[in-house]
Amino acid sequence: MAEVGERRITYDARGLAEPLADAPNVARVENGTATFDAHDLTTRQINLELRRLLYEEGVKEVTVENPGAKHSLGVGILTRCKINFEGSLGYFGCGLIDGPEIHISGRVGWSACENMMSGVVVIESNAGSLTGAAMRGGDLVVKGQVGARSGIDQKGGTIIVLGDAGSMTGFMMQRGRQILCGNVGPGLGDSMYDGTIYVGGKVKSLGIDCIPGEWDETDTEFIQRKFRIYGLGDPPEFRKFVCGKMLYNYDNLEPAERKLVL
Repeated sequence: MAEVGERRITYDARGLAEPLADAPNVARVENGTATFDAHDLTTRQINLELRRLLYEEGVKEVTVENPGAKHSLGVGILTRCKINFEGSLGYFGCGLIDGPEIHISGRVGWSACENMMSGVVVIESNAGSLTGAAMRGGDLVVKGQVGARSGIDQKGGTIIVLGDAGSMTGFMMQRGRQILCGNVGPGLGDSMYDGTIYVGGKVKSLGIDCIPGEWDETDTEFIQRKFRIYGLGDPPEFRKFVCGKMLYNYDNLEPAERKLVL
């Protein structure tokens, strides 16, 4: 701990500094769980209260009432815990997380769960564009629809969407899996380098180097297991899409050859 003026700066186990003395300290704690109303709190106050409860108080489950669709809530949580948001979040919700299990009862805006490392996030309604951008691990479940470029630059983990997905979903995907139960817009899997995309509905068009893949028993087992874990019922019939690997050596191609690829 270090003193900066009259503000106490606390360093957690991973060396992250946060002036937790500024936390509003408004939560009700009972039997190891905490609840607080975020209606009149700023984004900073909400996040500081979460960190105070999880890192200082050692609470393992927190419920945030009335988050009010504020931006950047629940970011940078690097511990195993449960967080329940009773309402909707704005942009950049639950980004940079590593370990928590988060449930959101409403909608989320752009870039939810960006750079998620591990854990589980379940969103009961719709999510905006760039959902799960650069995601590296864990499970992200959206029970509504997602916007354009969801899973862009995905590097691991699983994204499950029960509704439709927008254009350029899976753009530049590198690893991981996407299970899209509804229809998908144009440019699916454009410029993907690896990973697998399962689609239950119609695909408006495939992106560059995204091709149909060969189905096997491991695909069936994987999808059934994920649907069983999250209580999603019986899965629909899916088609599988993978990388065609035509762009692996794109920089080495002659200009005339590049035109053939594109």
